[in-house]
Amino acid sequence: MVKKLRRKFVITAMLSLLLILVIMIGVINAVNVYQSVRDTDQLLTMLADNDGFFPGMIGGQKTGDQAPRGPFRPDDSFDLNRLNDRRSMEMPFQSRYFWVKYDEDGTAAMTDVSHIASITEEDAAQYAASVYGGKRVKGFLHSFRYLISSRDDGSTLVIFVDMSSKLIDVYKLLFQSLLVGAFALIAMFVLVYIFSGQAVAPVVESLDKQKRFITDAGHELKTPLAVISANVDVLELESGKSEWSSSIKNQVLRMNDLVKNMLTLSRMDEERINVVFSEFDLSATAKETASSFEAMALSKSKTYETDIAEGIVINGDRTSMVQLLSLLLDNAIKYSPDKGSIHVLLSEEKNIHLEVSNTCDSIPEGNLDRLFDRFYRADSSRARQTGGYGIGLSVARAIATSHGGDIKALRDGDKTIRFVVTLPKHFKAPRS
Repeated sequence: MVKKLRRKFVITAMLSLLLILVIMIGVINAVNVYQSVRDTDQLLTMLADNDGFFPGMIGGQKTGDQAPRGPFRPDDSFDLNRLNDRRSMEMPFQSRYFWVKYDEDGTAAMTDVSHIASITEEDAAQYAASVYGGKRVKGFLHSFRYLISSRDDGSTLVIFVDMSSKLIDVYKLLFQSLLVGAFALIAMFVLVYIFSGQAVAPVVESLDKQKRFITDAGHELKTPLAVISANVDVLELESGKSEWSSSIKNQVLRMNDLVKNMLTLSRMDEERINVVFSEFDLSATAKETASSFEAMALSKSKTYETDIAEGIVINGDRTSMVQLLSLLLDNAIKYSPDKGSIHVLLSEEKNIHLEVSNTCDSIPEGNLDRLFDRFYRADSSRARQTGGYGIGLSVARAIATSHGGDIKALRDGDKTIRFVVTLPKHFKAPRS
């Protein structure tokens, strides 16, 4: 139980941290990408508004169809305000871009690659042709961000800005944030695992006290119950049976069953069940157990059918398997209506399937897995009539789990419920 609590605590803490880190890393990187693209778009807009140049910049003499060549420099009107409040006058010299201008008829009339060394005029013409005439006026082409700007004179300016350095920075930030997140997860796991014992210590202490009380109370109750039962037997020998003595006996039996189930749950919670695992004939055990309930079912005018395959052998505790099937059959008899039907099935495929189904007046709404919760009763008034305490199915699940299996409650239509136990054929007995 302590290991399960610590495992759940660690998993919950790690999942919470993982969610926080994913959100933080995602937001940080998304903002970084957005800012990089926004800055580049502002640069593209500035260049488009100034015919492919920075405002206040001159770039040498124009010759023929070629754009001005050579290093550009600020003229007398250059100032920072014209650069949209850029913080550095070095920005025009750090930006790597090129552009191609098209005439009204779609002919490339002018190309400028003087501000980037890795692109030739042929490359620039090829890049521009791949985006010119498309539906999008802005987008990405490889590591370039482009803008298609229509001019007042009918010409079209296609500008490309190299974002490779910014993309490298984006990838670096992503890698670094993922690396920091991974180290944070590892460090958090170590710390949470170390301190998880202290975190669950109060809960463990409370559970231990509860289990000790259940165990001690259960053993203490056995003695007075045995004395009451013996006294009733003596009274019946002297005075004969009566409805009062029969009622006392029935209540003693109910109390014995309750104490037995509570002790079983307590032992299984402590993960130190004193069971003996060995190979035994499950088919013969199931037939024997099922036959003991047949008379009870027939006395209440209920249809009772069994379909138990022969020769099924399992490695487990025979007493626990008898208790498991008895609990399911007792539950089926209690909660099936008069003239209802009960069916027991045992088969073997990849695993061993034990199934007990019964008709019922109504099936609880929602998740049927709640039926296996301790002291859960879908209908309290019905439970009082049948004498249920709401722990029988909890014990059944505990037994199935202790044998490496599982149990599920399934709806079969509106009036039939099936309890299906799946058990492995070969299960290694847990070490005490």
